[in-house]
Amino acid sequence: MALYEKIKEIAENDGVEFVGVADLTPAREFIQNYAQDMLDSYPKAITLGIRLLDDVINPLTLKEEKAVAVNYLHAYEITNQRLDIISYKISNFLQKEGFRVLPIPASKRCDDERIAALFSHKLAAHLAGIGWIGKSCLLISPEAGPRVRWITVLTDAPLEATGTPLEDSCGDCNKCVDICPVNAFSGRPFKANEPRESRYDAHKCEKYFEDLEKSGEMPVCGLCIHVCPHGQK
Repeated sequence: MALYEKIKEIAENDGVEFVGVADLTPAREFIQNYAQDMLDSYPKAITLGIRLLDDVINPLTLKEEKAVAVNYLHAYEITNQRLDIISYKISNFLQKEGFRVLPIPASKRCDDERIAALFSHKLAAHLAGIGWIGKSCLLISPEAGPRVRWITVLTDAPLEATGTPLEDSCGDCNKCVDICPVNAFSGRPFKANEPRESRYDAHKCEKYFEDLEKSGEMPVCGLCIHVCPHGQK
């Protein structure tokens, strides 16, 4: 069985709905701002995504209600755990085949100053042709909008890219920008040569969650995920 088909089989058998491969070379300069020289060892990225349940996302306008918040946090955590386990299954398989692999955790911060992970999962999914990066700075897929959690396995395995980046289809829509309770989004479309800060102020989100906890509420938002028309199809 071809290498990619085996990877896809492992992923889909564990409930992964989105599987792709990205060639990271075109985004080398952008990625090195985050990941330094990792591309010298891992020029390819395997991207994996699991869709969140609609009945968890749809009620988020009522996130002040404890049941809504608990369901969302649980779905977020359990989906991340599933992705972490699946990424290690694929990594173990590739290592046995003689390739280098580095699974990036689904949701772990490595840079407290920038509030960023070691590597951008959504960028890998974008380069694999699964979707585009929207004004919310989330990966938007035609099938599920932003209602997907992602993970990445970096590797030197000789895999072909599964697609090319999709064009931005947000158009004039600013629903995610308008609904944000702290105005964290500028509304600028994604451009690989611009820093994330030109589109998204992560510190505003961070403070919002901190303020929710201080007031005794659960640190839940997700309104930009809820409101995206592409996810509501």
